[in-house]
Amino acid sequence: MWPGEWVARRLGVRPEGEGLRDLLGLALRRNPKRAHLLVSTVLGKHVPQRPSVVRDSGVRLGRRVRELLGEDGAARSTVVGFAETATALGHCVADGMGGVPFLHSTRRRGTGVEPVGRFEEEHSHATSHLLLPEDPALLGTDGPLVLVDDELSTGRTVRNTLAALHAVHPRERYVVVALVDLRGAAEVEELEKFAAGLGARLDVLALASGTVRLPDDVLERGRELVAACGPEAGAAPERAGAPAPARRVATGWPAGLPDGGRHGFHPRHARRLDAVLPGMAAQLLDALDRPADTNTDGAGGPHRVLVLGTEELMYAPLRLACELERQTAAPAGPSAPAAPSLEVRFSTTTRSPVLALDDPGYAIRSALTFPAHDLAPAPDGTPPAPEQRYAYNIAGQGFDTIVVVTDSAADTPQLHAPGGLLDRLGHCAPQVLLTVLPTRVPRQRRGADRLPQPLRGPAFSSYAPDDVAWLLQDLSDVDLEAPTEEREEAIQAGGAHYAESLPVEYQPDEEYQRLFRAALDGSAERLALAVGTVTETVLAERGPRPVLASLARAGTPVGILMRRWARRMHGLDLPHYAVSIVRGRGLDPTALRYLAAHHDPADVVFVDGWTGKGAITRELADALAAHPEHRGFVPDPAVLADPGSCVRTRGTREDFLIPSACLNSTVSGLVSRTVLRADLVGPDDFHGAKFYRELAGSDVSRDFLDAVCARFDAVREQAVRDAEALTALPEAERAPTWEGWRAVERISDAYGIGDINLVKPGVGETTRVLLRRVPWRILARRGSGADLDHVRLLAQQRGVPVEETDDLPYTCVGLVHPRYTRGATGADGKAAHR
Repeated sequence: MWPGEWVARRLGVRPEGEGLRDLLGLALRRNPKRAHLLVSTVLGKHVPQRPSVVRDSGVRLGRRVRELLGEDGAARSTVVGFAETATALGHCVADGMGGVPFLHSTRRRGTGVEPVGRFEEEHSHATSHLLLPEDPALLGTDGPLVLVDDELSTGRTVRNTLAALHAVHPRERYVVVALVDLRGAAEVEELEKFAAGLGARLDVLALASGTVRLPDDVLERGRELVAACGPEAGAAPERAGAPAPARRVATGWPAGLPDGGRHGFHPRHARRLDAVLPGMAAQLLDALDRPADTNTDGAGGPHRVLVLGTEELMYAPLRLACELERQTAAPAGPSAPAAPSLEVRFSTTTRSPVLALDDPGYAIRSALTFPAHDLAPAPDGTPPAPEQRYAYNIAGQGFDTIVVVTDSAADTPQLHAPGGLLDRLGHCAPQVLLTVLPTRVPRQRRGADRLPQPLRGPAFSSYAPDDVAWLLQDLSDVDLEAPTEEREEAIQAGGAHYAESLPVEYQPDEEYQRLFRAALDGSAERLALAVGTVTETVLAERGPRPVLASLARAGTPVGILMRRWARRMHGLDLPHYAVSIVRGRGLDPTALRYLAAHHDPADVVFVDGWTGKGAITRELADALAAHPEHRGFVPDPAVLADPGSCVRTRGTREDFLIPSACLNSTVSGLVSRTVLRADLVGPDDFHGAKFYRELAGSDVSRDFLDAVCARFDAVREQAVRDAEALTALPEAERAPTWEGWRAVERISDAYGIGDINLVKPGVGETTRVLLRRVPWRILARRGSGADLDHVRLLAQQRGVPVEETDDLPYTCVGLVHPRYTRGATGADGKAAHR
């Protein structure tokens, strides 16, 4: 039976149009402004539905929008969905358009973001909508704006929305998208005239169109019907006994990934979500307590699971439900089982009060009523007035497990209280799981800037929380690694920047680990002396309380050691941050804004591990000089070792083995090299990096720090003397000579390389060539001793020749293979082989 027949017979409301009955049922509202409710069967709001059906409805509409606008028009578009019903629908439309920025309106207040627009949905139970993009520029583009709602009835809400948006930022084209378009001829004409008055083109797309015929006295008749049914109509049937207690399940939602489109959701966010969904769904599957091939009624068949979103939070739960459905679908093939292991359905809670009746010709068969659990106090701290929320068609449906997905702002005592949502659901299914996504907290403004917050260990990195604050975003769940040869070819061919991907983390064998330990034992005191010298120099010249900003990641262990020296020797607790700098792209501008917002830029000291030819030193100076707002920062980095003579402030100019150069993340807090890619890093984001938690068993980051710190007391007096001697030097003797840069140019010419970026001087950079790049050959200064043992071992493992030479200011130089650009020839003119 059509789930609208009961209302149609008694109220005289009938939708007329091809396909409408396949998409809609009917129910009665408990709302004096409108008698009937059009209940979508594919929206995932009031009627539990297969998640793939819900998602496909929006994606199909998005593809039609892309066809209408063309590829260029679609790519320049922004999609806005209406709360609460069209939050997931609008998001799916954006996905179907190929991935475009998305925002949905919201009724949740107290988010700390000033609205850029507000409008009224006059017939709704909750009328006011706010537009709260974290970045107001999201609605400031000149491309088409796509508005998405579940149904288009009179067009009044669309007009209110267009008026509000057009007043803020006029544009030439709008598209309105809905599951069903039910306007009559008069409403169609009225919306067309309205758009013409704006001077804009307006297109409307829907899966089905038609009209709903209403009797003149529909409101009065509707009120009478609701009153006749009584307040207890559709009361949810409950399971006998105590309610099933809800059990929390952590799904590993990535830090920094928005939980939805309330403040904006960009294509880079969509790609991160796609990457982590399989693992999140797998964790949910592991948490299900399901007897094999038996549902809760004791009958054979799939385990029935309902994934229940909460009000505006629809898209993330929908995507989780889709992935559960995909992972447990029946495999294809003649020998495959006949049925899936899980039967997954999706729906969400709602604000809308609807009459429930257990009748096959009525769309809302049962109702759960519970207190709202996401209300924020008023700005003055006054508790919010109580409100009711609803969940429909759940009780009595034979679900074995209900998975509630909410956000942390809605994970309140009201959610868990007797009579709250979890308690009510515990009477509907024997198993209730709760997964909580971190609520997107909009970045706070400082002037015109929006600033993210730093990351700290142990959530990000294996360093202690007070060792370093990482001005980075966590991309741990994004697949960024590529084989070394593949990366090298793309970089040298000009098709990719080295910061757009990561090398596969090199894991040294036992012999190399022993070499690292031996090198650390042999150089710890020399390292401690260099740390003490550079720290004492900084305190003397940039004190009394400098702010350390180490250049991630080679500079980070050095910055931690400098901070520990200042604390042990002087009782100073110096702020320490790690910031990203990328050759050819400069310093992370968002990190600079953060530093400037929290500290005097003149107090900030940039810290690095060592210098090679000085490329990063020049990059730092160029980046600060290029932007007037950054001129308060001092472009004079402090480094542990300066064999290239590129800086004024250093611990030493010896080119010796700094053991932290031997390893990658396992000596750097398990953090990757930094990443800068346009689809992952927005204009207000920190640069990205990964935290390799899975390598914890090989981590020696704290061992390295502890070994050097253990030598501090032994070298204290010498470090003070060396720092005093350095600061007493005439400026001509302190100033960089750039001897290393000139040597690199000579080597580049002598070996016919042409690109000085392929020449990596010094022990540290040579080590990184052998670990990360495709090495061609190693040049070693004749007579170099134990400092090069690890270089020779790595070169032997990778089949790279080591050439002894006398004319070298460094202990060694690594040459990256230039074969990808020129079919490289060496100094002897012979072609290099792949």
